[in-house]
Amino acid sequence: MRNMKKLLAVFLTLTLVFGMAACGKASDGKTHLTFQIWDVNQRDGMQAVCDAYTAQHPDVVIEVQVTSWSEYWTKLEATAISNQMPDIFWMHTNEILKYADYGMLADLTDLYNDEDPNYYQEHFSDISLGNIQGSDGRYYGIPKDKDTVCLVYNKEMFDAANVPYPDETWTWDDLTEASQKVYDATGKYGYMAYGDDQLGYWNFVYQKGGYILTEDKTKGGFDNPATQEAMEFYINLQKEDWCPKQNYFAETSPGTAFFSEQGSMFLEGNWNLLSEMQNYPEMQGKWDVAVLPYCPNPVEGDGKATISNGLCYATSAKGKNLEIVKDVLKFFGSEEGQRVQGESGAAIPAYIGLEDTWVGVFDQFDYVLDVQKCVDMFDYGVQSVNNASRSVWKTKVSDELLRIYSGTVSMEEGLKNMQEYIDTAEAE
Repeated sequence: MRNMKKLLAVFLTLTLVFGMAACGKASDGKTHLTFQIWDVNQRDGMQAVCDAYTAQHPDVVIEVQVTSWSEYWTKLEATAISNQMPDIFWMHTNEILKYADYGMLADLTDLYNDEDPNYYQEHFSDISLGNIQGSDGRYYGIPKDKDTVCLVYNKEMFDAANVPYPDETWTWDDLTEASQKVYDATGKYGYMAYGDDQLGYWNFVYQKGGYILTEDKTKGGFDNPATQEAMEFYINLQKEDWCPKQNYFAETSPGTAFFSEQGSMFLEGNWNLLSEMQNYPEMQGKWDVAVLPYCPNPVEGDGKATISNGLCYATSAKGKNLEIVKDVLKFFGSEEGQRVQGESGAAIPAYIGLEDTWVGVFDQFDYVLDVQKCVDMFDYGVQSVNNASRSVWKTKVSDELLRIYSGTVSMEEGLKNMQEYIDTAEAE
């Protein structure tokens, strides 16, 4: 009963917050739309895209609303149940299968058919298109952006240790050797091997030639020898003096440690680089980005890989302003809409050929990061791991990884358990 009262309270609140989403024209004769996002750093960029649309359609007003990541999904699920979803909202690969497969998202597969039936394939990568598909293969979003994971490093610490900066020739061996030398010379951490998936071990697994999910996404890959070798390498980095233990990361993120100059390297998503330049002006000139070190002895492949993900714009299948919203989304996915996003610095546009619009944003700083390296890695990007049962197994796999780190379970037993969590969740 207590939970039911809480849920009803949430519904009542959300009805007020998102009520306008269900409205037609307001007293001013215009159609007012709500656009929900979770990243305050992209508010201005998203507003710029909306303004570009409304400049051509003055009878439409779009309000960008920002909430926190965790609150975002709580609200979105409640509004989906109560049929009060925002007119436009971001959708993440973690969640799109759940919403699409339950019929909550509008099918946008044919959105550009009147313009070009092959529009999606001509302007977006296979990874971007994979990120907007439901289990039925239909498109339930408009690709918004794309990303890669890069290596961030402290130039001053490298200089102090007399170590050359990371470049395209770096392998895992160079990563560990440089970490030791930096630690010996400065007493600061080397590579901070955070027990994360996208910003951690996933990259190493795919570089080795392993995988987290089979190609058909029906089974896990933790029983694959290449995956096991990569996991062993990554987890054992914690045994080195130059690498923080996982309980350190429970209180201090790798980024916080890096920008407080406690460590010399960590993996970062390109989506955070602009805000980090803005938030840590005292660090400008002290750090830079590089491509990920590659595996020197992969089981298969060339040893290169970076996890590549991307958000999309979506709308409710039952929205009362659906036709107008579809026109807005069509603009968001156009070259013009994607260019505005890139030039705002919000993210790398998903639209192929507009990557330079994001790269150019960094020219505003006295010291320019070599963010072109982030773009270069799209050549060997690996789609972020996801399947319909991920929401069931993700937390279990993450918790089991921490048990391996703590020594509660052996490497062999822990990886076996992680495999079972994925296979069982998918089978059910």
